[in-house]
Amino acid sequence: MDRTALYAALDRFLAAMNARDHTLVPWAPGVHNSENNVMLTPGDGVWGTIVKLGDYQLKFADTRTRQVGYFGTVIEAIEESAFTLRLMYDEAERVTECEMLIVRQSDSGIKFENCRYWDKPILHREPEAPVSREEMIRLSNGYFDTLQQNDGTIHTKFHPDCNRVENGVQTTRNPEFAKIVPVSALGCEEQFRMGNYRYDDELRARRFPLVDEERGLVLAFGFIDHSGRIDEYQLTDGRTVKSPVRRPHSFYISELFKIDHGMIEQIEANFITVPYRMPSPWDAL
Repeated sequence: MDRTALYAALDRFLAAMNARDHTLVPWAPGVHNSENNVMLTPGDGVWGTIVKLGDYQLKFADTRTRQVGYFGTVIEAIEESAFTLRLMYDEAERVTECEMLIVRQSDSGIKFENCRYWDKPILHREPEAPVSREEMIRLSNGYFDTLQQNDGTIHTKFHPDCNRVENGVQTTRNPEFAKIVPVSALGCEEQFRMGNYRYDDELRARRFPLVDEERGLVLAFGFIDHSGRIDEYQLTDGRTVKSPVRRPHSFYISELFKIDHGMIEQIEANFITVPYRMPSPWDAL
């Protein structure tokens, strides 16, 4: 399937969601279908509660593996939620894998205020100086290496203007959000060089299933585990700060990395709280 065919298949899937009718989707026999890290029968979960999809739509595709990805929002009875979708198709254009992450903040252990979902031209632009598929994955994995037990060491390369958006909130260079989370005043690399995320004990079950080589995008999934044992820790500038996580806790994450000139230029992320060290059903496949 080429990009046009994958986008057309995605549009049909999204139309089925808006119609609340999973039978409009060509599911392959034995399809693997998960919502928020739990395998479900197609038609269960969000198919019974969706009112409609929101206006924000970010599409990308991996023609080599017949996969298509989507960042948007889902509107249900209580709220509008950030939404990640990954679909894999077989040669008959049937869905063999469907992975959804829906950030229902009313159910979450972390809540962001004033979420907004907007188009970012940098994520649509073709890279000026593309790198290989393997290098794109290495840089993305290096981001997780940098975040894990963050001590100021950088294991990837960041563009000087790199920004990150999480669950509909820009968490870099955002003076408003910095009033709540002071580190959000800094850029991507500056946050990590300070060692702000020392309490992230493990970036586990990392997967990089979808790489859009034409657009310079890598979609990754995994977990951030927090043991909760760290009380205080020292930043690289000598300041001592308190950990915001003081109990066993995990995030299930989906992260989209924009790569150009061998650097991470932009990050789009959605994540939810799950039971501590919850396993991934995708690891067993």
